[in-house]
Parts: sequence; C-alpha cells; structure tokens
Amino acid sequence: MDTSREQSQLRLSIVLALLIGAASVVAGLFMRSQAIAFDGFYSLVDAVLTGGSLAVSRLVASEGSRRFQFGYWHLEPLIVVFNSAVLAVVCSYAAFTAVHDLLTGGHELSFGIGAAWVAFVGVFCMGMAFYMHRHAVALGSVLLQVDMRSWLISGCISIAVLIGFAIAAIIEGGPLDHWTRYIDSTILLLLTLALLPLPLKSLWHALREVLQLAPDELDSRVRTVMEALVKEQGYLRFDSYVAKIGRMRFIDIHVLVEPHRPLGTMDDVDAVRSEIATRLGSDIRVEWLTITFTGKREWM
Repeated sequence: MDTSREQSQLRLSIVLALLIGAASVVAGLFMRSQAIAFDGFYSLVDAVLTGGSLAVSRLVASEGSRRFQFGYWHLEPLIVVFNSAVLAVVCSYAAFTAVHDLLTGGHELSFGIGAAWVAFVGVFCMGMAFYMHRHAVALGSVLLQVDMRSWLISGCISIAVLIGFAIAAIIEGGPLDHWTRYIDSTILLLLTLALLPLPLKSLWHALREVLQLAPDELDSRVRTVMEALVKEQGYLRFDSYVAKIGRMRFIDIHVLVEPHRPLGTMDDVDAVRSEIATRLGSDIRVEWLTITFTGKREWM
C-alpha cells in the first residue's frame, strides 16, 4: 500500500506542531499562563508522538519480512494506544497542576497579550484540524485522524483560554477583581477535564483492535452474506472469524460440505470464493480474506 501522501501530511504536522508548541511554551512562561504553556507542551508532546505515527506509516507501506510475515498492520493500533495513553497522562497531570495552583492562591498574568496570542493559535490549530480531517477522510487514514484530533484539542484549548481571558478582562478592576488570579488555573482544569475523554476514547477503540475483538459491523456483514450463500449452494454450515487491526481487516471463512459431495474443478471453487468476495465488497488492499472448504467439522 502506498502511504506516501499520508507520510507527507504527517511530516508537515510534525514541523508545524513543533513550531507552534515551542512558541506557546515560551509565550506561556513569559505571560505566566499555565493554560497557554499547557497548550504548547501538549503540541510538543503530540509532535513527538506523530513522529512515531510517521514511522509506523512507513512500515505499513512495506511488504513485511520473514519475522513479520503478515505485515506491520498491528503496529497501527499499538501506536494509537501509546499516543492516547501519553496524552491522557498529560491531561491528568495538567489537571493536578491546576488544582494545586487553585489551592495555593492562583497567580497574576497579562490577559491582553495572552488573548491576542491564543486567538492566533486557536485559528491556526482549527485550520490544521480541518485540513487534516480532509486528508484523513480522503486517504482513510487512522493515523491522520488521530493527528487531526490532536489539532482539534489544541484549537479548543486556545478558544477556551480566549473566552476565559475575555471574562477576566471584563471583571478586572471591578468588585470581582480578586477572582482574576484564579481564571487561568480554572480554565486549565475545566479544559483538561473536558478533553480527557477524547484520548481515552481513542485508547479504548485501539485496545479493541490490539485485543482483536471482532468488529460488530464486519462480523454481521460476513454472517449475512454467508448465511444466504450456504442456503443457495446447499452447504451444511459455515464458521467465520473476523478482526480489524489498524486499517487491515482479517476474515477467515470455513465452509462445511457433505464429505462425498463433488465441488467441481478448482475453477468452480474459485468462482464461489470470488462470489463471496464480491458480496462482501472486499478490497484486497486492506483485507486478508481466507475461504476454505472441508468435509470434516474438526477442520473448522
């Protein structure tokens, strides 16, 4: 499979994430804003993780080796598990930091300059999220979809921080001025709590693939097709086994026939296999389809 376009998009994402992440960390430290610094640190971590996705994309494009004879598809969900777990830890640590700061009295920061910076970063990240989503859909790439989610999270962080800064600017100098010290940490805490489910959701879906849990939709489709074909052809029964690992789908179908029933020539058997593949809508580029016929139940 050619993943050159996917790799190109991942390289672009890494470079831009490193630039915007480093700039946000510096800006956050300069303005003493935990939320801005967290946004930048999140982008830097994501850039490193995207580097792992790029390496996996290159491996997936290869044809495997004697040691990995089925290819490198299993690395896709593994890298998603790792990326999602790291991002979940980053969010959890940021939430802990925010709670600690709130309990110790908060801190002052420059809201005006901070608002201008997060507005720029928010627009940039949302634009990158839209750009990556288009390519993820066009290429059917799980890795680009994960990267798009990271840009979306960064954009949401910036927009939420901008809203918080606007509130702080409104109440600054008034009777509620003493609460401005807590605005930044409160924003950070709310953001991390809101964003934490996103990497956890990705982690769960990837773990399903790592554990090779049968995808319900694919399992149902295979069973529907085979139930109809077994009835049409007069076979005794069938057993099917499905799994999805990364972008590759594995389908094993075993058909039980009468022990002494002639199946015809090999062309006839292959014609039945072709009919099954056609009804399943199989795509040889992303599917490992095995169909066997046997007269003994123990071979199923």
